[in-house]
Amino acid sequence: MTFEEIKQILITQFGENIVSEEKGPQPILTAPAEKIADLCKFLFEDERLYFDFLQSMSALDNGPVLATMELVYNMTSIPYGHNLMIKIAFPRNAADEPLPNIPTVSHIWRTADWHEREAFDLMGINFVNHPDMRRILLPEDWEGNPLRKDYQAQEEYHGIHVRSENV
Repeated sequence: MTFEEIKQILITQFGENIVSEEKGPQPILTAPAEKIADLCKFLFEDERLYFDFLQSMSALDNGPVLATMELVYNMTSIPYGHNLMIKIAFPRNAADEPLPNIPTVSHIWRTADWHEREAFDLMGINFVNHPDMRRILLPEDWEGNPLRKDYQAQEEYHGIHVRSENV
């Protein structure tokens, strides 16, 4: 199945707010953030598509100036041999605001469990209805999200100096 055929199926199902970006080596579909769980469930369950493998999920922080963040989902249909990249963009929170809330897809693909926990831990994105939303790489009491553009590293952690004077 071609990218255009997949795109048309999704537009028929979810409306005109499914848009393609065709810059770079692989075309990307963009979708509304609040629809990502419904869209992924459809991609998994529809017999024509059957995207049974979430290869990766990447989080991007576009910084305080643009005030947006993005998630990119790379998925594959192993039986049909086709790949798809879906991107969502959403408002970024300021330091004194609650974390952005995105619907979980961990109930669709088990691999999403750890991808979402990594994005939560390092980027500060909360996945609503995730079964175990806690840090995965850093200690539970670590301050901040180290991959955000405005991250300020703490000076020390439990008596251990964690920030170099030369940085």
